[in-house]
Amino acid sequence: METLTNALSTLSGWVWGPVMLILLLGTGIYLTVGLRGIPQRKLFYGFSMMFAGRKQTTEPGDITPFQALATALAATVGTGNIAGVATAIHLGGPGAIFWMWVTAIVGMATKYGEAVLAVKYRETNAEGAYVGGPMYYIRNGLGTNWKWLAFAFALFATIAAFGIGNTVQSNSVSQVFDETLSIPRWLTGLVMAAGVFAVIIGGVQRLASVTDKLVPVMAIIYVIGAAVVLVLNAGEVPGAIALIFSDAFTGTAATGGFAGAGIIMAIRFGVARGIFSNEAGLGSAPIAHAAARTDSPVRQGVVAMLGTFIDTIIVCTMTALVIISTGAWSSGTTGAQLSAEAFTTGMPGPGGWIVSFGLVIFAFSTMLAWSYYGERTAEYLFGSRIITPYRLLWVVAVFVGAIAQLDFVWLVADVMNALMAIPNLIALVLLAPVVFKLTRAYFDKT
Repeated sequence: METLTNALSTLSGWVWGPVMLILLLGTGIYLTVGLRGIPQRKLFYGFSMMFAGRKQTTEPGDITPFQALATALAATVGTGNIAGVATAIHLGGPGAIFWMWVTAIVGMATKYGEAVLAVKYRETNAEGAYVGGPMYYIRNGLGTNWKWLAFAFALFATIAAFGIGNTVQSNSVSQVFDETLSIPRWLTGLVMAAGVFAVIIGGVQRLASVTDKLVPVMAIIYVIGAAVVLVLNAGEVPGAIALIFSDAFTGTAATGGFAGAGIIMAIRFGVARGIFSNEAGLGSAPIAHAAARTDSPVRQGVVAMLGTFIDTIIVCTMTALVIISTGAWSSGTTGAQLSAEAFTTGMPGPGGWIVSFGLVIFAFSTMLAWSYYGERTAEYLFGSRIITPYRLLWVVAVFVGAIAQLDFVWLVADVMNALMAIPNLIALVLLAPVVFKLTRAYFDKT
């Protein structure tokens, strides 16, 4: 086991090394340039389409455009926004947040392209439900000679789902409850498993009806809580922002319990944790957007790109500013514990509860959304007969994740996240001309 763990650690360092960073950022830059900055320039148009997309329509699809975005946000607004941001700062210094922003800005174009292709090349399955995502736009867009790449994406995503979207999430919640409230991990796992089962057994319609109510509430409460901390520490906020920009290009000297980090570390962990949080380029979000009721790939694309903006530019930034402005970033702690320490320092008393609330609700919503992603990729591999067994296995994994030691699972998830991104990024680059053509045609009419 130790040999396998060491091998995975080496592989993780390689797949998240310079090649992957270039692929992720390069694809986002290529799409941004090819689209002439439309995803970034049409931000307010995207919000108008999001609000319009709350209405039920007779257009083809299973859920509203807003519900598709809420489902995608349910997956992305998770432990990455709390523990992931803290880890990025702990390992890469405050400058890592700048590179998270860069990843998010170009990632808006990536997420836009993913959703456009997902709607363009989606299908209906044996039950008449709309299905799509990288496996379908690879097969239908690139042709049968590329079916192996579609299979590879579906395989890696199915495995990765049990890490990033399941066991890692339930483990984080059970750990917090055990340490702060002395609630046994098995009890936390049992309650979470029951809650997840109650939602996902009803299919995508029930899941979407839960996420479109849960996601706005959880995001607003968390952001308001973070804003209160920043107001209470307003004098430190300008210095925190300045530190993010300066350390992005100079590295961070050792201070307090912080060991110091160079520029490369800031870039690596900023990009890696940014992707872990907003998932731009992983190919997960387009699986949700493929189910949207719409006859316009571009209109869903501008809604989809908001996911990256909301997740990283808003939610992750609030967490980062709290951690840096309170001075907790140099304490030597990391993960959710660092975020909790920062909120408690900035707002003694209720501060720690904000993190606990955020972690629980974020993790729960992530488990719901990723169950759908994994279900769809498993369906692509094994057919519709796998859906019910998959849902039951998903619920069991929630409980197991809450009581298990997950260092090995973290490693597997880290590697699988990178491996599922590679087929998706290849497809995005090869199918970019389709995205450009559809975008020009749409905006020439509006």
